[in-house]
Amino acid sequence: MPVYFYWGEDQFRLEQAVKNLRQQVVDPLWESFNFEKFAGEDAEAVQAALAQVMTPPFGGGDRLVWLVNTTLGQRCNAELLADLELTLPQIPPNCHLLLTSTQKPDSRSKAVKLLQQHGNIQEFSPIAAWKTAEIEQQIREAAQRYQLHLPPEAIQLLAEAVGNDSRQLHNELEKLALFAGDRPLTAEDITTLVHATQQSSLTLASTLLRGDTATALSQLEDLLLQNEPPLRLLATLTKQFRTWLWVKLLSHERDNQRIAKLAEVGNPKRVYFLQKEVNAVALPSLQACLQILLATEYQLKLGAEPVATLRQGMIQLSLACSRRSWGDRSGGADN
Repeated sequence: MPVYFYWGEDQFRLEQAVKNLRQQVVDPLWESFNFEKFAGEDAEAVQAALAQVMTPPFGGGDRLVWLVNTTLGQRCNAELLADLELTLPQIPPNCHLLLTSTQKPDSRSKAVKLLQQHGNIQEFSPIAAWKTAEIEQQIREAAQRYQLHLPPEAIQLLAEAVGNDSRQLHNELEKLALFAGDRPLTAEDITTLVHATQQSSLTLASTLLRGDTATALSQLEDLLLQNEPPLRLLATLTKQFRTWLWVKLLSHERDNQRIAKLAEVGNPKRVYFLQKEVNAVALPSLQACLQILLATEYQLKLGAEPVATLRQGMIQLSLACSRRSWGDRSGGADN
């Protein structure tokens, strides 16, 4: 089918899919005539794209029309819906319409149902950081594309080093492929060549929950060296601590399905592990952590110096977890 909808926050994999589709259908000699991009959030641009995709390609190869950052997956007025209903079934087989978005399409939308009927919707979301088995499988598949033979310990080391960052993974595999040549790589090669400082915000959150201030500050430095935006880092921490707070609040509940729904945890099987993580942490500690995160975000938005503000916030979070969980175990002094 000549209609494609790519969505998800894993921009590297999504960009690779767009690149592959472009190479597959567009003749590079005629690309300036047969490849066009339109702003997907602008109604007039969407209408122009739909008109353009009905135009036969010029010269060799097929035509590709790309709607970038489209909002059709979330909202679509009656006029645009009518245009889609008229255009999608009539697109010539040598013309292709590509829509991309970071947001998940709303399956209840008539426009999305229409796109499902006439096209291919594909997700490009990052693997959850805690799904180590899936991350390792992604590494195996990517290594095959680079014709790399990685032993199990090397795959585990790579998973620890790059996490769910697919762009970083492919950068490291490209470097390893140049180094390896035709010989198999060893765990020692991975340790030497891959700088294992790819700390994720979720790893930092777990360290803060344990009250390990020194390690948390070190991981924060790693994240800042990787140009992690401070507000995005705080957003991840806030989401994780809010999840932990919900799980702690629902500790009396025995139905993991219900806990997962209320805590907005996608996989109910993950609830068991979340409960273990917060078992030794007092409820007031998690409540205090959300207050600290909110105050830190407020200071940053007021223009406070990011590094010093984040360091102070991480120290406060770590101390809140360690002090309050200690009080909880020694008789509830902080409760």
